[in-house]
Amino acid sequence: MSLTSQRASNRHTRRWLPYAGAVVLVALITAGLWPRPIPVETARIVVGTLRATVNEEGKTRIKQRYVVSAPVAGQLRRIPFKAGAEVQAGETVVAVIDPLSPTLLDARTRSAAEARRDTAVANRDKAQAGERFAASELRRQEKLHADKTISVQELETGQLREASTAKELAAAESALRQAEAELAEFAGNAPVGTNTVLDPVQVKAPANGRVLRVFEENARSVAAGTPVMEIGDPADLEVVVEVLSRDGAAIPPGTPVELEQWGGGEPLQAKVRFVEPAAFTKVSALGVEEQRVNVVADLLTPPDQRRNVGDAFRVEARIIVWEARDALKVPAGALFRQGEQWAAFVVTDGRARLRIVKAGRSSGTETQVLEGLKQGEEVILYPGSRVRDGQRVTPVTL
Repeated sequence: MSLTSQRASNRHTRRWLPYAGAVVLVALITAGLWPRPIPVETARIVVGTLRATVNEEGKTRIKQRYVVSAPVAGQLRRIPFKAGAEVQAGETVVAVIDPLSPTLLDARTRSAAEARRDTAVANRDKAQAGERFAASELRRQEKLHADKTISVQELETGQLREASTAKELAAAESALRQAEAELAEFAGNAPVGTNTVLDPVQVKAPANGRVLRVFEENARSVAAGTPVMEIGDPADLEVVVEVLSRDGAAIPPGTPVELEQWGGGEPLQAKVRFVEPAAFTKVSALGVEEQRVNVVADLLTPPDQRRNVGDAFRVEARIIVWEARDALKVPAGALFRQGEQWAAFVVTDGRARLRIVKAGRSSGTETQVLEGLKQGEEVILYPGSRVRDGQRVTPVTL
């Protein structure tokens, strides 16, 4: 090639260099501004067990508690029992009282004591009749409820009435025993109208169980009716859970309950016995007034598997109001409101596609899918405002 031809070729190359540089610059700008796939967190639609639960704090409670009181006025001897001591009904002497020297016991005082005894007998008979009527009415209501003739609320009202009459009967029997103990001061061979020294009164345990609390441990003078100790059976426990009234209205008797955070490994199993018919107002930690109602559940876990659980222990109650074994479910974070409907973004061919979803029950973390999604599909979690329909996305693993 001659020198003249080489110079012409160099001039031709230099003339195209600006155009080539411009093309490269445009390509770089286009590549920089080209939308990149948005990294998103995804999850798959699966089929599994789904529960709708009401989670609240609860407290254990002994079903039957007995407060042992001094039947007569006198000098209480020191009580040797401590909390936790085991007692037997009608055998264990839990307290001994040396009665005070009685004043002149004339015929008028004796007549008044007999009148109190007769009144206590009448009250006891009345309470027995009321308890029999309430038990009979409850049996009728249970049959009607089994035939779906009456509502659950009417059945619970009957259960509450039967429990109340049973408590009234127990109170009437206690009052009768107290009246008979007062009248016992006139019994024996002591002549009426003279001062006599009475034998010590032994107070025996009214039921099998353990000593829960000792109100008066030291020797001292006590009046008739002074509480001495409290007895109960720690193996016979129930659980009281305070729930919002709107949640309590949806909890029927027989609903299963799981108790967690009780101090052991496996959750304790329980079953709702009834929901109290009257709610109460309680101020939350945030200062908001809430209407709450007590849900009472019976413990089903055997006592040997919960030996250390006693009265007034705190538990985390999970009341299972609905459960499905083969529910199509999606993480709750994948759903969002689209107008008046629920929606989700499904990853298809590397792009986000908007789907309208019909949602069912929710456990808080997962939601049942009735329509709109299929098993195995991949949905975007927490899309927010950065994801749009048709936008390119790339799944990431967190």
